[in-house]
Amino acid sequence: MKFPVVKRLIEAINAHDLESLTATFAHDFSSTWPAHPARSFAGSEEVRKNWEFILAQFPDIQVSVTGYVESADEFWGEFHYLRPGAFDMRGVIIVKVRADEIVQSRFYMEEVDETSVPHPMPGVAGAPATN
Repeated sequence: MKFPVVKRLIEAINAHDLESLTATFAHDFSSTWPAHPARSFAGSEEVRKNWEFILAQFPDIQVSVTGYVESADEFWGEFHYLRPGAFDMRGVIIVKVRADEIVQSRFYMEEVDETSVPHPMPGVAGAPATN
């Protein structure tokens, strides 16, 4: 990985090390969830509060990156959150880095369906046939 800060973040999450995890974020960090705008927030203190809650709710959480692309100052990663006792989460997180700190992220994460759900749009490949 070109960005060691992303590697440190993943290691800190998997070690459940709140101090190291929080240290990877800039004080002026911002997080946006384009599909869920109410989840957006700003500031490294909010990162701490959110992860303190997450680690309390999911004490065995583990995160992996299953694929990624890096550019000049961005890391586009496909993440897999294993949350024992709850649905896994998968999706893409786009991370912007400045001076070895994470300054921005855009989350496109969703819970993984437990079972196959019929496609809701008839006529789209993979959708069930309508009669």
